[in-house]
Amino acid sequence: MEPRLSYVIGRLDHVLRRRIAEVVEPHGLTVSQYTALSVLRTRPGLSNAQLARRALITPQSMNEVLAQLTALKLIRRHPDPNHGRAIRTDLTPGGERLLQACDREVDALEEDLLAGMHISEVEQFHELLVGCVRRLGAGL
Repeated sequence: MEPRLSYVIGRLDHVLRRRIAEVVEPHGLTVSQYTALSVLRTRPGLSNAQLARRALITPQSMNEVLAQLTALKLIRRHPDPNHGRAIRTDLTPGGERLLQACDREVDALEEDLLAGMHISEVEQFHELLVGCVRRLGAGL
């Protein structure tokens, strides 16, 4: 009997998080910090709550991540001019450089994950996964 799809996806998530931790730790980052930086690159200016949802952690945990990234001068935070209480977050040039260095190693990890797949299969796989995430009500 084959394992449930949800179990296989969970195992993949677990091994990917462990392997990403192994490649970003030498750069001084945790998986949550790397994820936050990655999300901010594609969605600059997100609030703490928005960033926490996309990084798959609680707003309280994101507060800690943002404090650490601010102390490392990898992000900058500023008030949202359109909303009195919201604080927006952006990458600094140093954050962008560190993210690029980590990305090279995560790219290699993803290449290992997708080895043996044709580019059209990789594109279809990506589309299918994005569709699954959206159908379950999670944004990307």
